[in-house]
Amino acid sequence: MSFSTALSGLAASSTALDVVGNNLANLNTTGFKADDILFKDIMGETSGSTEIGAGVATTGTSKQFTQGSIQPTAGALDVAIEGNGLFVLRNTAGTSLYTRTGSFKFDGNGTLVTATGERVQGWSAVNGVLDTNGNVGDISITALASQPPATTTKMTLSTNLDASGATGAVFSTPLQVVDSLGVTHVLSFTFTKTGSNTWDYDVSIPGEDLVGGTLGVPQSLANGNLVFDSSGKLTTPAAGAPVNVATTTGLVSGANDLNIDWSLYSPDGTPLLTQYAQPSAASATTQDGVLAAQLTGLRMGDGGSLMATFSSGKQVAVAQVALAAIGNPDSLVSVGNNNYQLGTQTLTPTVGMPETGNRGKLLGGSLESSNVDLAKEFTNLIIYQRGYQANAKVITTQDQLSQVLLNIKQ
Repeated sequence: MSFSTALSGLAASSTALDVVGNNLANLNTTGFKADDILFKDIMGETSGSTEIGAGVATTGTSKQFTQGSIQPTAGALDVAIEGNGLFVLRNTAGTSLYTRTGSFKFDGNGTLVTATGERVQGWSAVNGVLDTNGNVGDISITALASQPPATTTKMTLSTNLDASGATGAVFSTPLQVVDSLGVTHVLSFTFTKTGSNTWDYDVSIPGEDLVGGTLGVPQSLANGNLVFDSSGKLTTPAAGAPVNVATTTGLVSGANDLNIDWSLYSPDGTPLLTQYAQPSAASATTQDGVLAAQLTGLRMGDGGSLMATFSSGKQVAVAQVALAAIGNPDSLVSVGNNNYQLGTQTLTPTVGMPETGNRGKLLGGSLESSNVDLAKEFTNLIIYQRGYQANAKVITTQDQLSQVLLNIKQ
């Protein structure tokens, strides 16, 4: 019996050495999770108070889902998980897989995939709207070759008008807006001092931009009066009453007529026009129109949002990577390529946004390193090697005893 007991020890130690060897081989594998080998004793004979075991066996391996170190990379689509969770994938057979490896790329069809071709799951923007409340699916950029223009509907102008200026003083500043075809138009804001704390304003467009307009002759689109108090703050028009700036005769570009609200106050009610004894000057302008643009770049941002950069300089979130929370990730089954599938004991994954529902944080431009502990594996290597040697010694000792027994007859 001692032969079989020692043989079980040899087999278990050999398996343990295989596990250590695999861990060490994947020391530099991105997102790799080390295995621990599990042993159990085998019960043999029981006679009275004497129990003699029949050796040892392995019960399997256990994945150690401890955090690997986060390393910054130059990959625009690289993303690392900090904390719990796994990326959700789908292979060509439609099977759901899971991974901690966030080294992604786009395939020839514009679909976000892993290095081995599994499709990354998440949410893609539809008609410019990113809805993360629906079901996850493949992340695709096939509809992102260009960005259509957006008409200017709102604008602001932060300006100081010189309180020390003489009556009749004039200050003018431009602001560029965009029509429905993406054609730009430069509006001129002209302010004329009419008295103490009072100014007239006029917003005009070049005549050549309008159907029936005259080259070099601006056409007024809006005008009115401004009143400031003794502290230089705007009082008229009142907050909540934006000035409507609109064209009515048609644009030469063929676009829809402009219809823009000019807000003279910030959302908290602070006037954007002031009158202090400083030279008249515009400090800032805003408008919500967007020029037509071509896609120039894509990168993975923190939080797992896929950011698209267009030639207009605008950045837009066009997709969101999903994360799966699994209560017992150590029960997942490795299927190669750093991927896992659900085991028989795996709890049902819950898929959702990062940093919600026990899901970790996503860091763009980074990858998670292997969590293999080199010192621990070398220590285990020595322990399992000694175990193998000890069991081999039991076999040679039992062989010597058997030889002595055979020699008695001689």
